[in-house]
Amino acid sequence: MNIFKKLFGSQTTSKETKQEENKNFDVLKYDGVRALRMQQFEYAAKCFVHAIELNADDLECRDYLSQAYISLGDLEHAYEQLQEISEKQSDNIAVLLRMAEVAYMMENYSTMADVCEKALLLDDKNVMAYYLYAKAYHGQGDLDNATSMLTKAIELRADFDVARLLRGNVLLENKAIEEAALDANYLYERIESNEDVLLLKARVEKAKANLNEAEKIYSEVIDFDPFSIEAYKERSEVRKSLGDIVGATEDEERANEMETEAPQSSEGIEQNIKKKMQQMDPYKVFHNF
Repeated sequence: MNIFKKLFGSQTTSKETKQEENKNFDVLKYDGVRALRMQQFEYAAKCFVHAIELNADDLECRDYLSQAYISLGDLEHAYEQLQEISEKQSDNIAVLLRMAEVAYMMENYSTMADVCEKALLLDDKNVMAYYLYAKAYHGQGDLDNATSMLTKAIELRADFDVARLLRGNVLLENKAIEEAALDANYLYERIESNEDVLLLKARVEKAKANLNEAEKIYSEVIDFDPFSIEAYKERSEVRKSLGDIVGATEDEERANEMETEAPQSSEGIEQNIKKKMQQMDPYKVFHNF
């Protein structure tokens, strides 16, 4: 009788322990999500780590943890969490694309290319996979293949403006000025008051030696964003070529002044990650999706 009681008692304890673990998991996950929304990323990450210790199979929790790690700049651990999800959901293209984005932020372009290749094997009509693949090629300095991937994306979706913008910049970098001009003109006519589009247009006009037009468009960039260091520097070069030494000097001094006032190295990592995240977000400016 005592033996049965002992066995029954241990089973009850085991059941209660499991219930307690489930309850703790739910609390940790909920607290983590709330902290994530409040941008308390360190606390959110701690909650999700402990939650996963209780339930390693909850992929949603791993997804949240990856978001917390990205916000903290811990990109390697973010990638590891996404990799765990991908191993269990090998046909999940969204996860593969997230992995590609994180690899881009790490500047690990070979890994990024591999992940994009996997995504395209699952869906060879996925425009974002082609776009990200192009960014991987661009990061590796392979301008021809970057252009090819962007062209495929645009063929699949003619209004994929962020891909056309990148293609214009890649073509210009590759000295294909006339082809770059086609993309620059298309975007300039289609999208109003966009700094990136204006910069591409100005650079194309500068490359074509249309210096008066280039100066005019650089001025449009500065009107739109008075803190564009690139625009001041490049307009300074144009003004110098036009013989406007006073204007060129003023632009150069303004650019140097803004560079001096820019955040220093203590904020460098965080700022770099924010910049990379913004570069990976086509929705914010172009509203393509």
